[in-house]
Amino acid sequence: MSRLGTITYNIAKDWDLDRILKSLAKLGYEGVELRTSHAHKVEVNLNKMERESIRKRFDDSPVELAGLGSAFEYQNADMSIVRKNIEATKEYVRLAHDIGAPGVKVRPNGIPKGANLEKTLEQIGKALHEVGEDAEGFGVEIRVEVHGAVTCELPNIAKIMRYADHPNVYVCWNSNPTDVGPDGTIQRNFALVANKIREVHLHDLTDDKYPWRELFRLLKAIKYNGFTLAEIPESSDPERVLTYFKSLWEAYQPLSASSVK
Repeated sequence: MSRLGTITYNIAKDWDLDRILKSLAKLGYEGVELRTSHAHKVEVNLNKMERESIRKRFDDSPVELAGLGSAFEYQNADMSIVRKNIEATKEYVRLAHDIGAPGVKVRPNGIPKGANLEKTLEQIGKALHEVGEDAEGFGVEIRVEVHGAVTCELPNIAKIMRYADHPNVYVCWNSNPTDVGPDGTIQRNFALVANKIREVHLHDLTDDKYPWRELFRLLKAIKYNGFTLAEIPESSDPERVLTYFKSLWEAYQPLSASSVK
């Protein structure tokens, strides 16, 4: 069964690490993905002692560090920018290793204007192969978010994964509207990456345009036991919103066993 967590984007972007650990434990959330640039300040500039301290704080907490969320991307037409992002990803992987994060989320973010689609997907995939191979040596997974115009389409994500061609490169399912096929289901698109899903982002569970029950059913069918993470907007009362989200998440669990829609 999947586990409930949240990412700090955006509901907890202003929370320091102390509040993240205390509030999520109180609310019954099992994990958190720390998105870069937020108030928790878990970043690559931390020294060895600071990194050890963060690892210990998670070890001592019931809240698990589900992963680190970056915005590194590899589709730029300027290969010097791509190289810079690859090297920055490697730095982030070392941070993940030091603090006990099992994975680092990266993303494609669309196709540059005028660029060839297939060649760009190949370029992204080759960059992912490099960072995936590097991260494997540190026991850290690379998780590719289904993200960006055109690149969020699951057939294109599947191509990127084929070009990446590395066992340490996985998919972060992002629950996008483009997941839904003409028949109103996500089954065909889900099947394209089902064996690679290592993380799931959830959005507004009250949005009936997305087949949430089907998603949970499909996750159950592949015996997914990773985190399903709330990626929801900030609020003036975030704990209250997260409480409601948890209630909805729990309500979907038994429903997903027998119902598709």
